[in-house]
Amino acid sequence: MADTQTVETKPDKNEAKPDKKPRSVRVVLLALMITMMLAMLDNMIVGTAMPTIVGELGGLEHLSWVVTAYTLATAAATPIWGKLGDMYGRKATFMTSIVIFLIGSALSGMAQNMGQLIGFRAVQGLGAGGLMVGVMAIIGDLIPPRERGKYQGMMAGVMALAMIGGPLVGGTITDNWGWRWSFYINLPLGIFAFGLISVVLHLPKKRSKAGIDYLGVVLLTVGITAIVLVTTWGGTQYAWTSARIMELIGIGVASLIGFVFWQTKAAEPVVPLHIFRSRNFTLMSLIGFITGFVMFGATLFLPLYQQSVQGASATNSGLLLLPMLGAMLVTSMVAGRVTTNTGKYKVFPVVGSTLMIVGLYLLSTMDTGTSRFTSGVFMAVVGLGMGCLMQITMLVAQNSVEMKDMGVASSSTTLFRTLGSSFGVAIMGALFNNRVQDVMSQRAGSLGSKITEKSAQLDAKSLEKLPAVAREAYQHAVSAGVHSAFLLGSIVAVGALIAAVFVKEVTLRGAGPAAPKTGEDEGAPAPVVEAV
Repeated sequence: MADTQTVETKPDKNEAKPDKKPRSVRVVLLALMITMMLAMLDNMIVGTAMPTIVGELGGLEHLSWVVTAYTLATAAATPIWGKLGDMYGRKATFMTSIVIFLIGSALSGMAQNMGQLIGFRAVQGLGAGGLMVGVMAIIGDLIPPRERGKYQGMMAGVMALAMIGGPLVGGTITDNWGWRWSFYINLPLGIFAFGLISVVLHLPKKRSKAGIDYLGVVLLTVGITAIVLVTTWGGTQYAWTSARIMELIGIGVASLIGFVFWQTKAAEPVVPLHIFRSRNFTLMSLIGFITGFVMFGATLFLPLYQQSVQGASATNSGLLLLPMLGAMLVTSMVAGRVTTNTGKYKVFPVVGSTLMIVGLYLLSTMDTGTSRFTSGVFMAVVGLGMGCLMQITMLVAQNSVEMKDMGVASSSTTLFRTLGSSFGVAIMGALFNNRVQDVMSQRAGSLGSKITEKSAQLDAKSLEKLPAVAREAYQHAVSAGVHSAFLLGSIVAVGALIAAVFVKEVTLRGAGPAAPKTGEDEGAPAPVVEAV
């Protein structure tokens, strides 16, 4: 156990004084990791159960809204939860988000038709928006940035476990207990985490005299909702040039411009624009956006490629990502330890972005003859890059703001990553679908066009029913689609490398020699924390 470290600074009335008991901190971290897993597991478990849900409730035409309602509510609520935590106290706000998430989970499990399920999923999403933000902000309160690096492996491990275990757990629960338990399973875990946090976490209560910026909340919610709907509907339910998509783009742009203008006038803005004066914070937000763009695109197309082209089993789809997620976990742990021991971190965004570019390019070279071993190596390269970026972006972003803005910094970084994933899935998906349909038309003629008319992503059963010629054409089409999607990802990842080069290495707060005054990128003094 490290010695207690005291940094003498001027007291900050906005600064949280965390619990100094090492065991208490460990217990709180356990509860936070459980809550983080709830937020990440939910969509993956539910995704596996969706065919069964549709079979019982009907409403196939509304299937996409089960996911879209959750995603919309999560994205729109994320920055609001961060601001509420800064204004009224982190603990109470976080516990409220857990309660809302659990209520939404219970109601979703009791849904009697697809309309109810969509509405209850939106309630669940509202709570989920505060889970990840709460976890990151509380960790930011409890542990100084310099010490925070050693916990990166824990967070990366939770992420890897959720991605690998989600489909397996979802399938097992649905087959043995029924689809409703895909939602009910959240209740015991959430209640356990809620109980630990209520007893062990001790942060001072806050009460802001300023009122909530309701106009800012409305403008931001409308803007984010319009953007997510554009990326969800564009190229699928509506053509990219359709009137509906153009209307949403116009509403989204107008709302966000109005939001930015209003934030300069509001007494207590939802997202204080001054945090973007920090070069590091702005750059990390950009890197987080690109990482989300690339990561969720990769997790969408890699299992599809391995199932359609390499003949892998869909049942174990989560395990197909093990080379990427394992490499990400190991690198994240190493990056965290090195950052904690040296206080240096700029090398990781630079190296991580470079590896991500190379790995994505290698993935774009896969064809119908690529072996599973080779594709696994390529995935590992991408995973090494992501491991250098995933947690470092949050750590540096939090280190670049004052303690009083920890919540909005955490929520803004999370929001940019969420929006990045929405754009990544939409744009890479549109490119993939168009390429698959073109190649199917070239290789299988009118039959190929008919097969992919409704969807360019065929499930295993549909693929087995195809004639040999059409199946071979589809394998070539998927390879071509994956090539285009990952090549685009590699080009987009260059933006992360450019941003990483301009990151300014400001000494992390909380350990080592006192951080020098460096102007706008310097955050507030670290709290007195016992390192664990």
